[in-house]
Amino acid sequence: MVKIGLIYKQLVDRDFKILNIIERFIGRFEYVPLELIEKYSGIPETQLFLSLSKLHRLGLVKRASFENRRAFRLTYLGLDMIALKSLVNKNILEAIGDRIGVGKESDIYSGLAPGGRNVIVKFLRIGRTSFRRTRISRSWVTDSKHTWFHQSKIAAEREYIALKEINRVGGSVPYPFGYNRHVVVIEYVNGIELYRKPKLKDPVKVLNTILDTLRKAYVDIGIIHGDLSEYNIIVDVENDKPFIIDWPQYVYRDHPSADALLERDVKYITRFFTKNYSVDIDLNNVLKYVRGLNG
Repeated sequence: MVKIGLIYKQLVDRDFKILNIIERFIGRFEYVPLELIEKYSGIPETQLFLSLSKLHRLGLVKRASFENRRAFRLTYLGLDMIALKSLVNKNILEAIGDRIGVGKESDIYSGLAPGGRNVIVKFLRIGRTSFRRTRISRSWVTDSKHTWFHQSKIAAEREYIALKEINRVGGSVPYPFGYNRHVVVIEYVNGIELYRKPKLKDPVKVLNTILDTLRKAYVDIGIIHGDLSEYNIIVDVENDKPFIIDWPQYVYRDHPSADALLERDVKYITRFFTKNYSVDIDLNNVLKYVRGLNG
C-alpha cells in the first residue's frame, strides 16, 4: 500500500514547482515536453533532471520519449501531492495518516486538521471506472475531452458543495472543511457502516433522520443523492445518529431522471430497514414526505 504521507515528506519546493508546471499543461499534452518544463520552471538543468528522476522514482510522474524528445505526465499520485500541499498551505489539513477505505471511485485516508481535529481525507479517483460508464451515469460529464483528473476535480467540488449546503439546512451529513482539486477534507464520524447491520436502539429514529435529510436535500436545496444504499450511511450507534456520505453523483430535482432516482433511493433504504429492523413503512407516504408534499 502506498504511504502518501511518507512520499509527501520527501518532497521539497522545487519538486512541487515541477509538478505544478506539468499539471498546468494537462489537457494540452498527454506528455509535457521537457523543454516546456525547463522554460517555465527556471530550474538549472542538473537540478531539474535530479528532481524529475526523483518524481519518477516515487511514482508521481511517468516519462516517455517522442522523436528523441523527453516528456513527462502527471500520475494520480502526483496530483495527490499537489492537492495535499495546497490544503496544508490553506491551513485546512495538518497531517495525513493511513488509508482506511477504498471505494469504486475514491481512496479514504485518516488525517488531522489544525488543532488536532480528526478528519477524513477523500481522494476522488473517477478513472477507476470506465470513461464511458462515468459519462453515462454522471450528468455533469458532458465533454468527451474531460480527463480523469478533470472529472475527479469536478466530483470533489460537487461533494464539498453538497455537504456544505446540506449542513446549512440541518441535514445529517459530515461537515466538509475544504477541498482542493480532487481531494475533500471531511469531518471524521465515529460510527459503523449501516450495511454491517449495527444494533440500533431506535431504528425508526435512525430511518426518520435519513428521510429527513433526503427531504431537506430535495426540498430546501433541490438535489437528490442518486446512489443511496446501506453502503453510504454511517451510524453513530451511541446516539442513533446516521450520516449520509458520498454525494458527488447527486442530480438536481429538474433532471430528467430525478423522480426515478429519488424513488430508488427511498426504496433501497426503506427496504433495508424493513428487512433488517422490522420497520413498518408505507412507501407512498414516505415518498410524499421526502418530496415535501406532507408533514
